[in-house]
Amino acid sequence: MKDAKGGQGMTQFGRALAELSIEILCASSSQAKGRVERVNRTLQDRLAKELRMAGISGIAAGNAFLPGFMARFNARFAIAPAHPNDLHRPLNLPPDRLRDILCRRELRHVGQQLTLSYERRLLLLEKSELTSGLSGQHVDIHAFADGRLDVRWKGVSLPYRVFDKDQRVDPAAIVENKQLGEVLAVIKQQQDQRSPPRLMTKSEMTGYQKTGRKPPGRRRLIDRLVEQRRVAAAAPDAAPP
Repeated sequence: MKDAKGGQGMTQFGRALAELSIEILCASSSQAKGRVERVNRTLQDRLAKELRMAGISGIAAGNAFLPGFMARFNARFAIAPAHPNDLHRPLNLPPDRLRDILCRRELRHVGQQLTLSYERRLLLLEKSELTSGLSGQHVDIHAFADGRLDVRWKGVSLPYRVFDKDQRVDPAAIVENKQLGEVLAVIKQQQDQRSPPRLMTKSEMTGYQKTGRKPPGRRRLIDRLVEQRRVAAAAPDAAPP
């Protein structure tokens, strides 16, 4: 539903079926959905047990076992459809058109520098008469199953270059460059010959100068007050008559 909310109102699957003129029949009841899930659970349980009973542990032997298993399973559980008519119709589409339908298509906004983002990659459109007026427009991105991307504007493919946002520079590749190593060696030699710069203290930065006197601390102030009180208390007794 993410594509339906952020795109053209339908999912990629719904868009492909619409272009193929195929109507979607939704399972509106829990019984219709449960019928499919019950068959899947039956196959997952029964097929695994029958493969174990037949002593099959390889892919080739399992593929050879499947036709007989399918015949026995259908003979026991298959139900005749209410309408036996075959509703399949031939596909009258060229392969290129079918490949364009069965791909992931998304709209992307073109920036002022003819750039657009797609899956953490930055695509830069080549400048031409067609792309010069695409700034601020939306283009279609076709993502195919083989990993190929195609940027199109009204059905016309646009040439582009890819810039990966996650690309990283390998430090080892820089160190292994001999020419760069020689330059760095010369710079290091010049730095070693130069005396290291002296950092100014905070007092030097603010212009503070020492006076040689320290302000009395709290402990020294208390001791001074105690001494003054002791002297004042002993003064009358020490005076001559």
